[in-house]
Amino acid sequence: MVYNEIDPRKQAFVFELDNVLYPEKDYLLQVYYLFATFLEYTEMLDAKAMLNVMTVAYEEYGHEGVFDALQKEFNIDIKYAQNFQILLGNAKLPLKLLLYQQMLDLMQEIVIDRKKLFIVTNGNPQQQLNKIRQIEWHGLEQYLICYFANEYAAKPEPDAIHTLIHEHNLQRRDLVMIGNIKTDELSAEASGIDYINAGSFINTSSK
Repeated sequence: MVYNEIDPRKQAFVFELDNVLYPEKDYLLQVYYLFATFLEYTEMLDAKAMLNVMTVAYEEYGHEGVFDALQKEFNIDIKYAQNFQILLGNAKLPLKLLLYQQMLDLMQEIVIDRKKLFIVTNGNPQQQLNKIRQIEWHGLEQYLICYFANEYAAKPEPDAIHTLIHEHNLQRRDLVMIGNIKTDELSAEASGIDYINAGSFINTSSK
């Protein structure tokens, strides 16, 4: 799908962040690298071996299983779980996060067409903001308006969307949400706005 195939009457586009605009894995793996480096310094453990364990755990179980796998393999003190969470929220990444190319193209076309760009994202607001600050936006950041759904009510609740509509004097028919999981789709349905799955634009295995 490309921009010209979207209903031209749409005036505002609402994006989720993770795995919609960029691959979340790119953020998490850099955090794992930083955490492994931290533990190598504090506990004299092998950072490369720890990073390998965390990467495999992420691939097999998802992010929620990563610290447990590391703790089991290296007998990491539970106190480091707090350090891990702090790092997830405020890590300064070695490398910029890159948008999916198709999403970069799409957003640039939206801006050229003088329509509005929004991000409405679930998750810890501090962590999501940290990701946003480290994405290479190619100048698009000046056009983005961000809402952190957890500050209202996490999606699929429609509170953040309702606030967005009210604050920007929009009508429901003006909006389309672009997400990638059922939560996004249910949130669009609850908000009374149209929905497009990000997979219509991108192959999520590549940027």
